[in-house]
Amino acid sequence: MDKTPVLAVIGGSGLYNYPALETIETIYPDTPFGKPSAPIALGMLSGRPVAFLARHGIGHTLSPTEVPYRANIYALKTLGVTRIISVSACGSLREDFAPGEIVIPDQLFDNTRSRARSFFGDGMVVHISPGEPFCPDLSTQLFQTVSMMNAQAHMGGAMITIEGPRFSTKIESNTYRSWGIALIGMTTAPEAFLAREAEMCYAVMAHVTDYDVWHMHEEDVTVDIVVKTLNKNTEIAQRTIQSVVENLQGESTCNCRNALENAFITHRDAIPPETIKKLGPLVDKYFK
Repeated sequence: MDKTPVLAVIGGSGLYNYPALETIETIYPDTPFGKPSAPIALGMLSGRPVAFLARHGIGHTLSPTEVPYRANIYALKTLGVTRIISVSACGSLREDFAPGEIVIPDQLFDNTRSRARSFFGDGMVVHISPGEPFCPDLSTQLFQTVSMMNAQAHMGGAMITIEGPRFSTKIESNTYRSWGIALIGMTTAPEAFLAREAEMCYAVMAHVTDYDVWHMHEEDVTVDIVVKTLNKNTEIAQRTIQSVVENLQGESTCNCRNALENAFITHRDAIPPETIKKLGPLVDKYFK
């Protein structure tokens, strides 16, 4: 039986602590970018192989800036993963996206400053085109599924990723609102862009935990508020993931799987062989 995961989930460790999942093993691979955030749990969900990765490490030991995003995506790529669902906490910058609700965003603004944003370099220059930063096919399926879980869900909305780990000031929060941003979080960039470089479908299940700090009549965001809302939504997230796994079909019709096809700008004869070897899981199909 093919044990290649049909789906990987990146989120909190609580997501894979439920009876429906049969854990087979955990692996902790080395990558050219170091080890992933935590051992990757491989298991069976509704009879299909899946992978789970705790983004912030076991026990939440990594700040948003410290998360080894490249190692995480690279490790999942080497396992044959082609689809990733990110489960993330976020703040709402819109009145109609209320705490406790779930949003499947369709745009992403990277406002981070201290993170490695690409696998490429070292003599290989690549320019991906993430005009639509999330996979439309996987995002649509995710929205349709979560909408059937007695959850208030929204499709679409722009998300901004800030550096963190601090929350925003009021002027920052209101500035993002004036830009038309709907959601604010700390981890989706560069994760989404790295998934695109790895030619993987990527979608976000964003759990609204608070109104950030802009709302005049709601309490400012705190860790306690975030954790309480996430804990309430854990069952919804688990049931949604299980249903997505049950209904996933073969190849999707999106362009995620060919994101690198026209992205290489460096003359191939000028690329160091060691760089090609290092990035083999990502580029071998274009260099063999």
